[in-house]
Amino acid sequence: MRSKWIRQTALGLGLVSLFSLPVTAQPLYTSVDDDDEEEEEADSEEDSPEWFAVVGADIHDGRGGVLRGASLLAKDGKIEEIGYDLVLPEETEVLDASGYRVYPGLVAVKSSGLFGGSTDLEDSVDPFNQDMVLALAAGITTAEQSNQAAKLKRGEIEGLVMNPKTSSSISFRSSDPKGKRTQRERFAAAAAYLRAYRQWEEDVKKDKELKEPSKSGIDSTALAVLRAEVLPWFSADERHDLLEIARLAQEYGFRPVIEGCGEGWTVADELGRAGAYAVVTPRYRRARSENLVRAGGSSIENAAKLHAAGVQVAIQPASTGVSLGGIVGRDIMHLTIEAGFAIRGGLSEQAAFEAITIVPARLLGVAHRVGTLEVGKDCDLVVTDGDIMHYQTFVQWAVVDGKEVYDKADELFFAHIRPRPESSIAPESKVDPGEEVVEEIEEVKESAD
Repeated sequence: MRSKWIRQTALGLGLVSLFSLPVTAQPLYTSVDDDDEEEEEADSEEDSPEWFAVVGADIHDGRGGVLRGASLLAKDGKIEEIGYDLVLPEETEVLDASGYRVYPGLVAVKSSGLFGGSTDLEDSVDPFNQDMVLALAAGITTAEQSNQAAKLKRGEIEGLVMNPKTSSSISFRSSDPKGKRTQRERFAAAAAYLRAYRQWEEDVKKDKELKEPSKSGIDSTALAVLRAEVLPWFSADERHDLLEIARLAQEYGFRPVIEGCGEGWTVADELGRAGAYAVVTPRYRRARSENLVRAGGSSIENAAKLHAAGVQVAIQPASTGVSLGGIVGRDIMHLTIEAGFAIRGGLSEQAAFEAITIVPARLLGVAHRVGTLEVGKDCDLVVTDGDIMHYQTFVQWAVVDGKEVYDKADELFFAHIRPRPESSIAPESKVDPGEEVVEEIEEVKESAD
């Protein structure tokens, strides 16, 4: 591949003598049907892969690794290679990110309004809406809405939804004791059915006439949870609710996702034993009840203590929508600021970054595609002018499926703030450099004449 590319480049620059090429007997003129020629060109264009590369950047892979001044090459939206001295195919679209940093795109575990109001995202999405631009400017390239993971593919809707629904909400609160009892009965019935079904699978090998156990009256959600087909989502903050969810999960052998988890720090070990996920807002505040002697209320150490106990922590802000008003820094555009408060509470920077990338990707069932920069995964990344966790850092470019979907210099919102130096050649590098050189030479000749 390397030698082929070098040879093509040399030919393009006129550095290879025609006499060094092999000579074969060919007629000087051939008759080619115009329609056939057009069809062949169209077929070759369809078959030719789309190449995209980011070169010269400090690449942070999301797993703790950093490659200084490295490059990333993608083919048809998938990461093909990461490293040094990469050989780029001639038709590669190049983004020169020298002096910048590259990170995996952020994953919003919940969002609202980015894809419209309908539950059918592909039918309701406006790929040009303002909220999507602002989310990309914040570094978000994947978000959840209506229990579906979707990409912020600005300008198109093809491949928007990444997977079918992989989670189901379950109400389990002390304020609704009847509902809690009903949920327990549903899980008990589903577990009994599964035991009977497994026994039937063994017995039917000996007696083919045995009837399969009936699913009549079995709750489909509870059954899907116990079969590990979907993740159960609970919403709870109080200690006793969290304990009951953890014990329910351990009793029936499933991994709960607990949104809120405000007093999780007081029962972190129990949640860790249950293999729980916690979706937390580090700036959540709740006073401890003075009627209780036990520990309670919120703590800025919540995320750190949960993580230390083995709970996988995802971070979300107080508001999952995009807002240009209200309390600054509390909406989805400020995931990194929210993560910064978790760091203030003792969570490591790496764990905080994973809480807005790979952990949400696991919750949404798309960790095999996004959340980190690895060969084979989708080329979803952001290029920043500093540490992505620093509040002064700007996202300069966002890339989804190997296509640039956001350029700070081309947008109205932030282009005027610390504008990119004119010496940056990243946007212009997408133009064939050969054409530019020819134009410059012609201008020089004209001026000389």
